[in-house]
Parts: sequence; structure tokens; C-alpha cells
Amino acid sequence: MDGFFSTGFGLAVLIAAQSLLVVGFVMISLLFLVYGDRKIWAAVQMRRGPNVVGPFGLLQSVADALKYVVKEIVIPAGVDRPVFFLAPMLSFVLAILAWAVIPFDDGWVLANINVAILFVFAVSSLEVYGVIMGGWASNSKYAFLGSLRSAAQMISYEVSLGLIIIGVIISTGGMSFSSIVQAQEGDWGLFNWYWLPHFPMVFLFFISALAETNRPPFDLPEAESELVAGFMVEYSSTPYLLFMAGEYIAIFLMCALTSLLFFGGWLSPIPGLADGWWWMVAKMWFFFFMFAMVKAIVPRYRYDQLMRIGWKVFLPLSLGWVVVVAFLAKFEVLGGFWARWAVGG
Repeated sequence: MDGFFSTGFGLAVLIAAQSLLVVGFVMISLLFLVYGDRKIWAAVQMRRGPNVVGPFGLLQSVADALKYVVKEIVIPAGVDRPVFFLAPMLSFVLAILAWAVIPFDDGWVLANINVAILFVFAVSSLEVYGVIMGGWASNSKYAFLGSLRSAAQMISYEVSLGLIIIGVIISTGGMSFSSIVQAQEGDWGLFNWYWLPHFPMVFLFFISALAETNRPPFDLPEAESELVAGFMVEYSSTPYLLFMAGEYIAIFLMCALTSLLFFGGWLSPIPGLADGWWWMVAKMWFFFFMFAMVKAIVPRYRYDQLMRIGWKVFLPLSLGWVVVVAFLAKFEVLGGFWARWAVGG
């Protein structure tokens, strides 16, 4: 068997199997993410939520997905057909592609490249093209305005996210997620994680992630009171399903990034307990719960408020934090508390 996997064909089979495993995990998680999102929202509003299809309504997401797949695809008159259909596929594929460099445990990663953060940023930056293409190709002023809003919003908050991550890179001395997690190892469990030295940026990262993924209270590109359904307003059936799947996969990716960058990834929070992939998955689900709670309890912002926070508050704060961390790391303040590359993790 080892000889087979050392051949070109065997290596291709192994990579394909690993890729399918990652995609399978993400897609199965997607079904329960939608279910959990609806259940949490219902609980906050003192409703029951999905409770008919399957035990406790667990198969409601499967039923909804099948409904979208078998529905007729309605194509409005005047649309640019190639771009109209390419847009949702692009959003979905790019959202999946970023998971290639996300580690779930030590060595459990599809592509352990030393510039994993750059790869994720490059792929997530391209996702805005799917939104713009969908809005433009729909031949609708509401869809086009929604896509322009989304482009401005995603670009604005990517700047803050990038600057916050630069602080983590400075502390680590590397850009691979494995090195970032290894730098958070120590005898103090969760107190060794980066949430403590980078404490102010944890909140900025979480809020920027909400805006980057168009989640409430920053879901202005699809504000139904103003734009009907934004850039997706002319989509139905499977293309609409691909847009929604891409959006939820991007949200789950942000949960994974929060876990890896600030909360130790697969590391155990309690010294003595074994590290493992289950910690990583539990943290990702916890942060999705936080995403869902924000959606349920925080009212929607106005678009001018959203842009003002991004450019006049988050950008100066994150830029200033990069300077502060660079100073603290350079002079190894508190014995290298902000310079894990100097103390060996």
C-alpha cells in the first residue's frame, strides 16, 4: 500500500480522498450550522424553530436543500447568462478552497504551507467578485446596488482583519497556522493563548468577521427593507443555494480562524487534558454560536455607520496595535509575552 501511494496515481488518489474528507466535513457541518442558526434565533424569540422534519427537526436543512435543488431555475430577461451562472459557483468554490490550509490537529491539514494566512486572504479577497458578478449580471438596480455595498463592505473590513492578523504574525514569527498554534502551547493552558496578549484585537477581529461575511447586524448588502434581497434577489433554486452555502462556509471559516489565531486551535484549555481535533471543532462551534447570538439580539446598522466604524475606528485601532505589538515584541517586554518566536512558544 505504501508503494502505491508513492506513485503519481496513488498520490493523486490520496489527495483526492483527503480533499473529499475536508469538503465532506464542511458540507455536513453546513447542514447543522443552518439548523443551529435557526434554533438559536428561535430560542431568543421564545419560538420552537425547526421541529417537524426528522427528530427535533434535525433534517430540516436537508429538506430545504433538496427543495432548492429540484425547483425550477428562473432566469430573468436581460441577464448576462454566463456571468449570471458563474457568480454563485465562484462564491461557493472559493469559500471551499480556503479550507485547504486550515489544520484541525497537529499534521491534520490538506496543505501545510508556510504562507497559509496569505493563501486564505487571497482566496477570501476573491470572493467579492462572485457577489459583484451576481449583482451586475442580474440586470437589476437592487441587485447591483447590493453588490456594490457588499464590495465596499468586504474590502473595508479586510483591511482591519489583515492588520489584526499582522500583530499575531509578529508575535509568532511565522505565517502558517500550525506555527501560530504551536506558539500558543505552554504550561498555563488557555492563559498561554493569544487572546490574552492580543486581548483588544479579539473583539475587533470578531466584529470585523461579522462585517466581512455580511452577517447581522452588518447584512446591509441584503437588507430586505431597502434592497429586497440584495445581490441575490434575482436568483432561485440551485444558484441561490450555492450563494447561501458559500456565505455559511465563509462564516464557519471565520470561526476556524478565530480559534486558530487567538484560542489555541486544537490545544486543550486545561493543562493535563489531551490536545486534539475535538477541541478545534468545539471552539469553531462555540464561535458560530456567538455569531448566531449576535444575529438574534443586535439590531441592523445603517450603511454610513458601518463604513464609519470600519474606516474611522477599526482601521486606526488595528494599525496602532501593529505598532504597539512590534515595539513590545522587539524589546521582549514581560519576557517575550508578545514575542513567542523569541521564547520558543
